[in-house]
Amino acid sequence: MIIFIIFKKKFLYIIFIKHNYVILFTMNIINNIIIKTIPLLPKKVVKLIADNYVAGIKPQDVLDKTRFLNNKDYEVTIDLLGEHTSDKNTVNKITETYLNLLKSVKEQDLIANISVKPTHIGLDIDLNTFSTNAEKLVLYALKNDNFIRFDMENSSTTDNTINIIKELNKKYENMGTVFQAYLKRTYSDLSYFLNDKTNFRLCKGIYNESPGVAYKEYIDINKNYLKIVELAFKRNSYICFATHDLFLIDEIYKLIDKYNVSKNKFEFQVLYGVPMKGWLQKHLKNNYKVRVYLPYGPEWYEYSIRRLKENPNIAKHVAKSIFSNRKY
Repeated sequence: MIIFIIFKKKFLYIIFIKHNYVILFTMNIINNIIIKTIPLLPKKVVKLIADNYVAGIKPQDVLDKTRFLNNKDYEVTIDLLGEHTSDKNTVNKITETYLNLLKSVKEQDLIANISVKPTHIGLDIDLNTFSTNAEKLVLYALKNDNFIRFDMENSSTTDNTINIIKELNKKYENMGTVFQAYLKRTYSDLSYFLNDKTNFRLCKGIYNESPGVAYKEYIDINKNYLKIVELAFKRNSYICFATHDLFLIDEIYKLIDKYNVSKNKFEFQVLYGVPMKGWLQKHLKNNYKVRVYLPYGPEWYEYSIRRLKENPNIAKHVAKSIFSNRKY
């Protein structure tokens, strides 16, 4: 049997040739196979896949991986896996875990900041709990010369997240959030939000949102992404390009040249484990900052299953990781 694996833009084709018969599997078929199969597999088998994307279970696991990546000239943002936590005691323990991570990063002289999901530190309880824990993290990060990134979750949390970030941003500069290019509201949100002190990560978005609030077509999402990039450049904001779309990255390079953007006004971010076909090395050769999003924690299994269910296209990256060399 001969197997060809072809990646073309946003599509994956796997071609099997056996006894003069050709069988073509497109990404949609592969997505469905992976999504239906993974929950049935033994947890040990799923972990073999998850290990490509998750740094480990314990805090020292992620700190060790951070050091490894730092030695390769990559900076890191650490994420403790988990979200939608509604028990206050658990939320407080999670906040304490992040505080300890900030302390360890400082003590071990690592180059890493922290990414936090609002529903992981209290947003599902109430705004006050989230705001209190968020400010506690930002203040402690400030004392330790560090930075906190508040992730953006599904659209039902967008208003509350932005409102709290705006309030914190009035007092602190060592913090930022995330905006999602597939949401139709994002350009408008940023038009009122951006200034030369704003620091935000721009991703496409992974949640399965309705057509009423989100662009669903690849071309429309990319068009909005690049429109937002230009807005950030014009406003002199700090922007983090969080995308694995190689076409989009090529277009971003063109915009950097067009606007003659300083290297200290942007960075490229990549999810740990996703192969980038030499682009990470190209960024480094250009002296562009590259930051690896590094998730870890005991909820690695729930994270893997939930993400595949929420966005089947993530299966594409699973396949790429299996058949590609990340070259970290």
